[in-house]
Amino acid sequence: MEVLNLLQSEYKDMGCALNFNSPFELLIATMLSAQTTDVTVNKATKVLFKKYNTPFDFANLTQEELESYIRTCGFYKNKAKNIIETSKKIITEFDGKVPDSLEQLVSLPGVGRKTANVVLSNAFGKDAIAVDTHVFRVSNRIGLADAKNVEETERQLMNNIPKEYWSRAHHWLVWHGRKVCNARKPKCEICKLSHLCDFVNGKQTDS
Repeated sequence: MEVLNLLQSEYKDMGCALNFNSPFELLIATMLSAQTTDVTVNKATKVLFKKYNTPFDFANLTQEELESYIRTCGFYKNKAKNIIETSKKIITEFDGKVPDSLEQLVSLPGVGRKTANVVLSNAFGKDAIAVDTHVFRVSNRIGLADAKNVEETERQLMNNIPKEYWSRAHHWLVWHGRKVCNARKPKCEICKLSHLCDFVNGKQTDS
């Protein structure tokens, strides 16, 4: 598939931008990343994870204590509540270990399919496509998907991309969205995919 070959040539060495040393740290970092840049999350977790980095650590924190570390990560009050509850559930239902199945991960408070797929792919090496705002926007612009919502985009990408490329394609689409295919002012003039793009060619008016 030409579009995958082009993305691979541009971003083949690019991976997860969140810093983590364990599946649990990645889970927490990904939960914090909602509506927040990875750069902001990494700054917060650099301090946070030095002191707290296990479900047991977080389960014993008060919400106010955790909030003090993550105030820069938008919606921090709700995130703090979910992180503490998720930590407790990991201890009581999963023997203190982050589960490695989609169904179990999405049963955790504040964990949706995107977060679960990020963890499955990057922490456990499983084939998964996490659809965030970048993946949704880019894949629908360049014809890898033609969907109105995240769930349908994920289904179409799983059908249109060979399974062995799912995890890598997620990273390629994310990086392309960050570096070139911006939401409001995409840099179409430098895009290697412009000849394949419905957005550029007038077949799509909005991401």
